[in-house]
Amino acid sequence: MTYKTILVSRQEGYAVVTLNRPKEMNALTREMKKELEACFIELESDESVRAVVLTGGEYVFSAGMDLNEMAALTEDGIDDYFKAIIRYLQKIYTFQKPVIAAVGGIALGGGFNLASVCDMIIASESAIFGHPELKFGLNPLFGPLSRIVGMAKAKEITMLGEPIGAKEALRIGLVNKVASPESFMEEAKIIAKELARRLPRAIEAVKKISDVVPRLDRKSALEHEFEISALLFSRSESRENMKKMLEDMKRKKKK
Repeated sequence: MTYKTILVSRQEGYAVVTLNRPKEMNALTREMKKELEACFIELESDESVRAVVLTGGEYVFSAGMDLNEMAALTEDGIDDYFKAIIRYLQKIYTFQKPVIAAVGGIALGGGFNLASVCDMIIASESAIFGHPELKFGLNPLFGPLSRIVGMAKAKEITMLGEPIGAKEALRIGLVNKVASPESFMEEAKIIAKELARRLPRAIEAVKKISDVVPRLDRKSALEHEFEISALLFSRSESRENMKKMLEDMKRKKKK
């Protein structure tokens, strides 16, 4: 597909999706949200793509929702507007393959929401995260953030709306890694390449486990995880990969 507000490039085993409204600091319009939803639907069905890097480029991730567009909403259009937000975030949040947000510069409001529904966040040293929505009388997206940093920290971040630099984001577990502005994209791509080498079913299983297990008691959680393990191991490809690994270890010992 051809898109107007995003760029999509396919690499070996993974894809890079880039928000492409740099003059508007990648403010999220209706069109961009529709295109992101369509793009992730397309990539999910593409077997050659096993991971996705989502970025806004070197200097900005996203300044959030397009405020001019929001200010022009009529009362009749409010419901459809927010339903469209739910649809595109759900598509990324429930995407079957791993999604890595590569954040350079600011990720505010809706941009912060977008990063928080990804599986991992690699941040540039210049990255700044923030939820200023309460200052405008809007509520931030709380659920995904609280699952990353915990309830108490999520309340602090959303209620105060203070900006969070890359080092602090790493300290509180919001991001997985911080790299220089010159190398953060490459770091995200290295992770995507590594994930693309993993068995897709196993990666999908980890994503499902991470969603289900926190809601279970300890006994049920263990049972669920090992049921998934047994299911995966029953597939011939898992056993073949284990045999190959053992053969490689034997060859290395002989050397």
